[in-house]
This record gives sequence, structure tokens and C-alpha cells, in this order.
Amino acid sequence: MSVQKTGLILSGGGARAAYQVGVLKAIHRILPRGHYNPFDIISGTSAGAINGTGLACYAENYRLGIRHLERIWSNFQCDQIYRTDFFGVSKSLAKLTRSLVVGRRFKHDPVSLLDNAPLRELLADMIKFDQIQSAIDNGALHAVTVNCSGLESGESVSFFQGHYSITNWQRQRRVGVRSRLSLDHLMASSAIPMIFPAVKIHREYFADGAVRQLTPLSPALHLGAEKIMVIGVSGLAHTRKPRTHNAIYPTPAKIMGHMLNAAFLDSMESDVERLLRINRTVDKIPEKLRLQEGMELKKIDLLQINPSRSIDDIAGEHADEIPWALKLALGGSGNANHSGSGILSYLLFSEGYCRSLIDLGFQDAMNRADEIRAFFADHFIGHESHSSPEHDQSDDIQASA
Repeated sequence: MSVQKTGLILSGGGARAAYQVGVLKAIHRILPRGHYNPFDIISGTSAGAINGTGLACYAENYRLGIRHLERIWSNFQCDQIYRTDFFGVSKSLAKLTRSLVVGRRFKHDPVSLLDNAPLRELLADMIKFDQIQSAIDNGALHAVTVNCSGLESGESVSFFQGHYSITNWQRQRRVGVRSRLSLDHLMASSAIPMIFPAVKIHREYFADGAVRQLTPLSPALHLGAEKIMVIGVSGLAHTRKPRTHNAIYPTPAKIMGHMLNAAFLDSMESDVERLLRINRTVDKIPEKLRLQEGMELKKIDLLQINPSRSIDDIAGEHADEIPWALKLALGGSGNANHSGSGILSYLLFSEGYCRSLIDLGFQDAMNRADEIRAFFADHFIGHESHSSPEHDQSDDIQASA
């Protein structure tokens, strides 16, 4: 049996991306022991790009990479992502107001609801970018891409680092550009519009990669993925919510949460649905006929794991962990309670909330252990365990250092 290149798709979603860490932890637990990387290609967007790049750095020691991510997400505090002090929040709000009122005089100032300078410091310490090329050169990784949105061009740009055989691509409103990934790429990909400032890369300013990303699965396919695993952050995507009567006008936080859901969740769900429809079509066309007619369609095996609970509801359960600075930025406690849990689910980088999402992701993946083993069956044929219990223990010591 030939081994197909396996792609990992990590969608955006701010603090919701803690769920992805739980799923990845379970995959490590389910699959045969060893240090090999089960994902040949990693495509990340927004916070998913941070997780994906972190994994790529540890492609030569997947287990250590997972523990590194889990340790960081399990101990998160909001002030590690954006400034929560009175001066920092007030300064951001003042600059945003000034830009709206007299923007022409301060057109070069970055403006945003929150100042995410602490995130840059965290990523500078967390991500070892030099290890990515080493993993590629040693065959532990085929490619990794960070997806951004160009504010001038309106294009979805996939900045990728990978095997020399991969070439740039260009499609309608989306391009792939070979790059040496850096801190700026991650900051740009996670720059939620108006909440975090855009980042200039070369000639253009870029914002969150989920914006205008109509086909989130395509970068991994362009990079050579023949089957893909999608770890989403949309809870209960298959369930239609009942319409309820509400006489109260939606709060700003409720409206912002709705807009973020449209950017981060809808495109992924639509693209997955499209792929499944193509797979069904390919199944009905004999392979001989496809070859005879020169059809480029091919079936892509897909395994998708989504939260079994509403992440908005989980965020609401942790509403008491909201820093006062976020309440101020959202316009007071009236916008930062359970009714505004949609936006909280993206911005609540608190220890309790993130740990709840990690636990949920771990349990959801463990409940589908048989599917995960079957999905990776060809990838691990012939693999023997590369580690002994003593080696595992040394990894624990390194991960906790």
C-alpha cells in the first residue's frame, strides 16, 4: 500500500484554537508510539497558523511539539495575548476613536480595539522558525503554510515553506507564495480586523487569513496533500438552531461575534461540504472514464473533527474570567456576559476556558479513535516504536522545562 501525503487543516478562531490542541494530543495518544510526524503538510489560519507553525517546528519530534503547545495553552492568561492594563487599553481605544474622527491626519498609525504586542513577544519566544527548514530538509515535513488576507489586493495569500518541488500557484482571489516563514506572517494571519492591528509584509498590509478565505482546504491540496484531516472550531455545525423571539436589540458584542463566526466558521463548513459532494461525484464516475476524458477530479479522503458542544456556551460558562480591560473594550459588562459569549469565545484567553476546550478536544478525538487509526493506517504500516519508556520520560522532563 502506498503512503499518501496527509494534510492537516487548522482553522482560525482565536482562543477557540485551544480545542485543536486537545485533538492533537489525543491523536498522539491513539497512534503508535514514536517521534515521527503524522502530518506531511500543515495549513494553518489565524490562531490555527500559530498551532500549525508550532507543530512544524517540532516535526522531527511530534510528541514534544504537542506537549509544548499543551503547556502554553493550558497556562494562558489574556495579558499574554493583548494588553489588559488601563493605560494600554485606553491608548488603543483613543487611537481607534481618533482614527475614526480625524483619520487623515494619523493615516500611518495602526489602529485596533486591542494591542496585541504581548502576543508578538510570546511567539518570538515560542516559535523556533529555523527548525522548520531543518524538518523539511530531513524529510520530516513536506510543507507548512500560513494563510493571510491582503487588504489592498483582496486576495487570500498562502505563504508557504516547503519541499523544493512545490511551485507558486494562482487562482481566482487566492495565491500561494513561497516564503521563509517569520513572526510577521503569524501576526498578520492572526490579526482579526479592527480587534488586532494589520501587519505589513513587503508592500502590502495583511489581516486575519480567515477573511475572504473561500476555500480553506485548497492550500493543503496545492501543497500536495492526498488526504486531509480538518480540526474545526465550530461546535454542533450540523444542528440548526431554533429561531427565538428577542425584543432586545443585539449588543455590539453579539453583532461582532456574529461577524467573526461568518469569517471563521462558514467558509470551512461550506468547503468541507463541497469536497464531500465532489467525492460522491467521483465515486460515480469509473476511473477508466475519468482517465479517458482527462478529468482532473480525484477523491480526497477526509476526516473532520469538530466540537461536540457549543463553544459559545463554554465561553459563557467562563464569563467570570473576563479581564476588566476586555469588558471596557467591549463597552461594559452588558456586552461581556453570556449574551456576548460569541465574541468571548474568540478573545477569552484564560486558563480555565482554554483548559476546558483542550479537554473537550481530547475527549472528542478519543471517542473517534477507531476512525483516526483507520485514517492513518497506510501512514504507519511498517513503523516500529522509536522510543522506550525511559526516552518517553526524558521527553516529559524536556517538555516541562
